[in-house]
Amino acid sequence: MDSLTQLTLGAAVGEAVLGKKAGNRAMLWGAIGGTIPDLDVFANVATDEISALAFHRAITHSFAFAVIAPLIMGWAVHRLYAKRQFGPALGLSALAIFSLVGLGSLGVPIPVTEIPKVAGAVTVAIMFFPAIVYGYRQLRKRDAWAGASRAQWSWLFFWSIFTHPLLDACTTYGTQLFQPFADYRVAFNNISVADPLYTMPFLLLVIAALIAGRKRPRLRFWLNTSGLIISSAYLLFTFYNKVHVHRVFRESLDRQEVVYHRFMTAPTILNNLLWQGIAEGDTAFYHGMYSLLDEEERVTSFTVIPKNHDLLPPPPYSRDLETLMWFSDGYFSILPREAGGLQYNDLRFGSLKQSFDDPSDFVFHFVLEQDEAGKWRARQSREQPRDADQALRNLWNRMMGINNQEAKR
Repeated sequence: MDSLTQLTLGAAVGEAVLGKKAGNRAMLWGAIGGTIPDLDVFANVATDEISALAFHRAITHSFAFAVIAPLIMGWAVHRLYAKRQFGPALGLSALAIFSLVGLGSLGVPIPVTEIPKVAGAVTVAIMFFPAIVYGYRQLRKRDAWAGASRAQWSWLFFWSIFTHPLLDACTTYGTQLFQPFADYRVAFNNISVADPLYTMPFLLLVIAALIAGRKRPRLRFWLNTSGLIISSAYLLFTFYNKVHVHRVFRESLDRQEVVYHRFMTAPTILNNLLWQGIAEGDTAFYHGMYSLLDEEERVTSFTVIPKNHDLLPPPPYSRDLETLMWFSDGYFSILPREAGGLQYNDLRFGSLKQSFDDPSDFVFHFVLEQDEAGKWRARQSREQPRDADQALRNLWNRMMGINNQEAKR
């Protein structure tokens, strides 16, 4: 999910776990804990973008990290407030995080030589928060505070970190929950990476709980709890939608006699009403759209997307290409580029215009080019499609159950 959603969830969990004892500190550190896994994006400043792509949602989003990192962070934060030689504690905590991220990344498909740089960048990002809070307390000459034990701080960090990858696993991007033991990407595909109906009510209730303050503990408790209950209920609702939509796509594929090996369904961006499905055949993929507001429970038509996998060089593939194939779970097509090279399209994220005619329409695509040694290198393309505004309007119409051809008339 997006960073705002994870921050909100972390803050709410922090309040639920330790709010009675730590007050606003619980929300603060819960929000930080909910943000920590996504600090793996700092790999982008330390290595190439394909390695960073493989590293994102890897060890920092794993069950192993959710168990070990809270012990480190809980110890560091406890010493921060107790003023017990925090400088050495910060250094030891940084070393422990660096070791955890570094050793836990040995199973990630990135060059071993890149791991220390990535682990260093992520460690600096994580330890930045305790260092800033410590500096603030020193400047304000705050007294030591021992209102929460080390175990209680660790428990707060466990829940704020643990819930992050669980929520991320509900999206299409996928989450490597089992690192460092397996690089399997768990993806339930039941909610978009950004869904306002999940985030906004949750965020408003958490802000209201914060405003309520400690003088109204009962109101604060119920506002925060309501945020957790409503967001969880909505998440369960998306799982129900997933089961329903999956059935509609399967029946539609069978009704239209599409021969396929497997298929997946996922909601489109910013909503849970409009869903897309992609089925894999021998030489092509079949893409369809279905809205929960459609008059009929069926996919009216499927767009045929040629695989063009024969345009790829023969195995063994380059490291970049292998990483992209692993990342997309095999749901990809290839297009020749007019300027030379190839375009790699991750079909799980669809096309803005839903036509798949214009190479720039693919939401998530990469450019493949050969280097001087003849190896195929990849870089993410950020080409913007033509008439993007119209594409978004069409997406809205389709979400509301209006066929785009009807909207033109």
